[in-house]
Amino acid sequence: MSIGFILIKAAPAREHEVYNRLSKMSQIIELEPLFGEYDLIAKIEVANFEKLGKIVTNKIRSVEGVIDTKTLTGFRF
Repeated sequence: MSIGFILIKAAPAREHEVYNRLSKMSQIIELEPLFGEYDLIAKIEVANFEKLGKIVTNKIRSVEGVIDTKTLTGFRF
């Protein structure tokens, strides 16, 4: 099991819109707003890092209003 924590930066004044769109994605198991350099953090659990990469590039980054992401990876013992 691989875990990804995705830091997401939204375009100014589009934070709520991006949050609402991402909250509907079944692959995201947790989504929280942040203060600071990034606006949101999403948690994803997948079978492997290849699937994680596809979700980030094909799903999260394709949401209108997402302007930057940073992926932190982990794993379950």
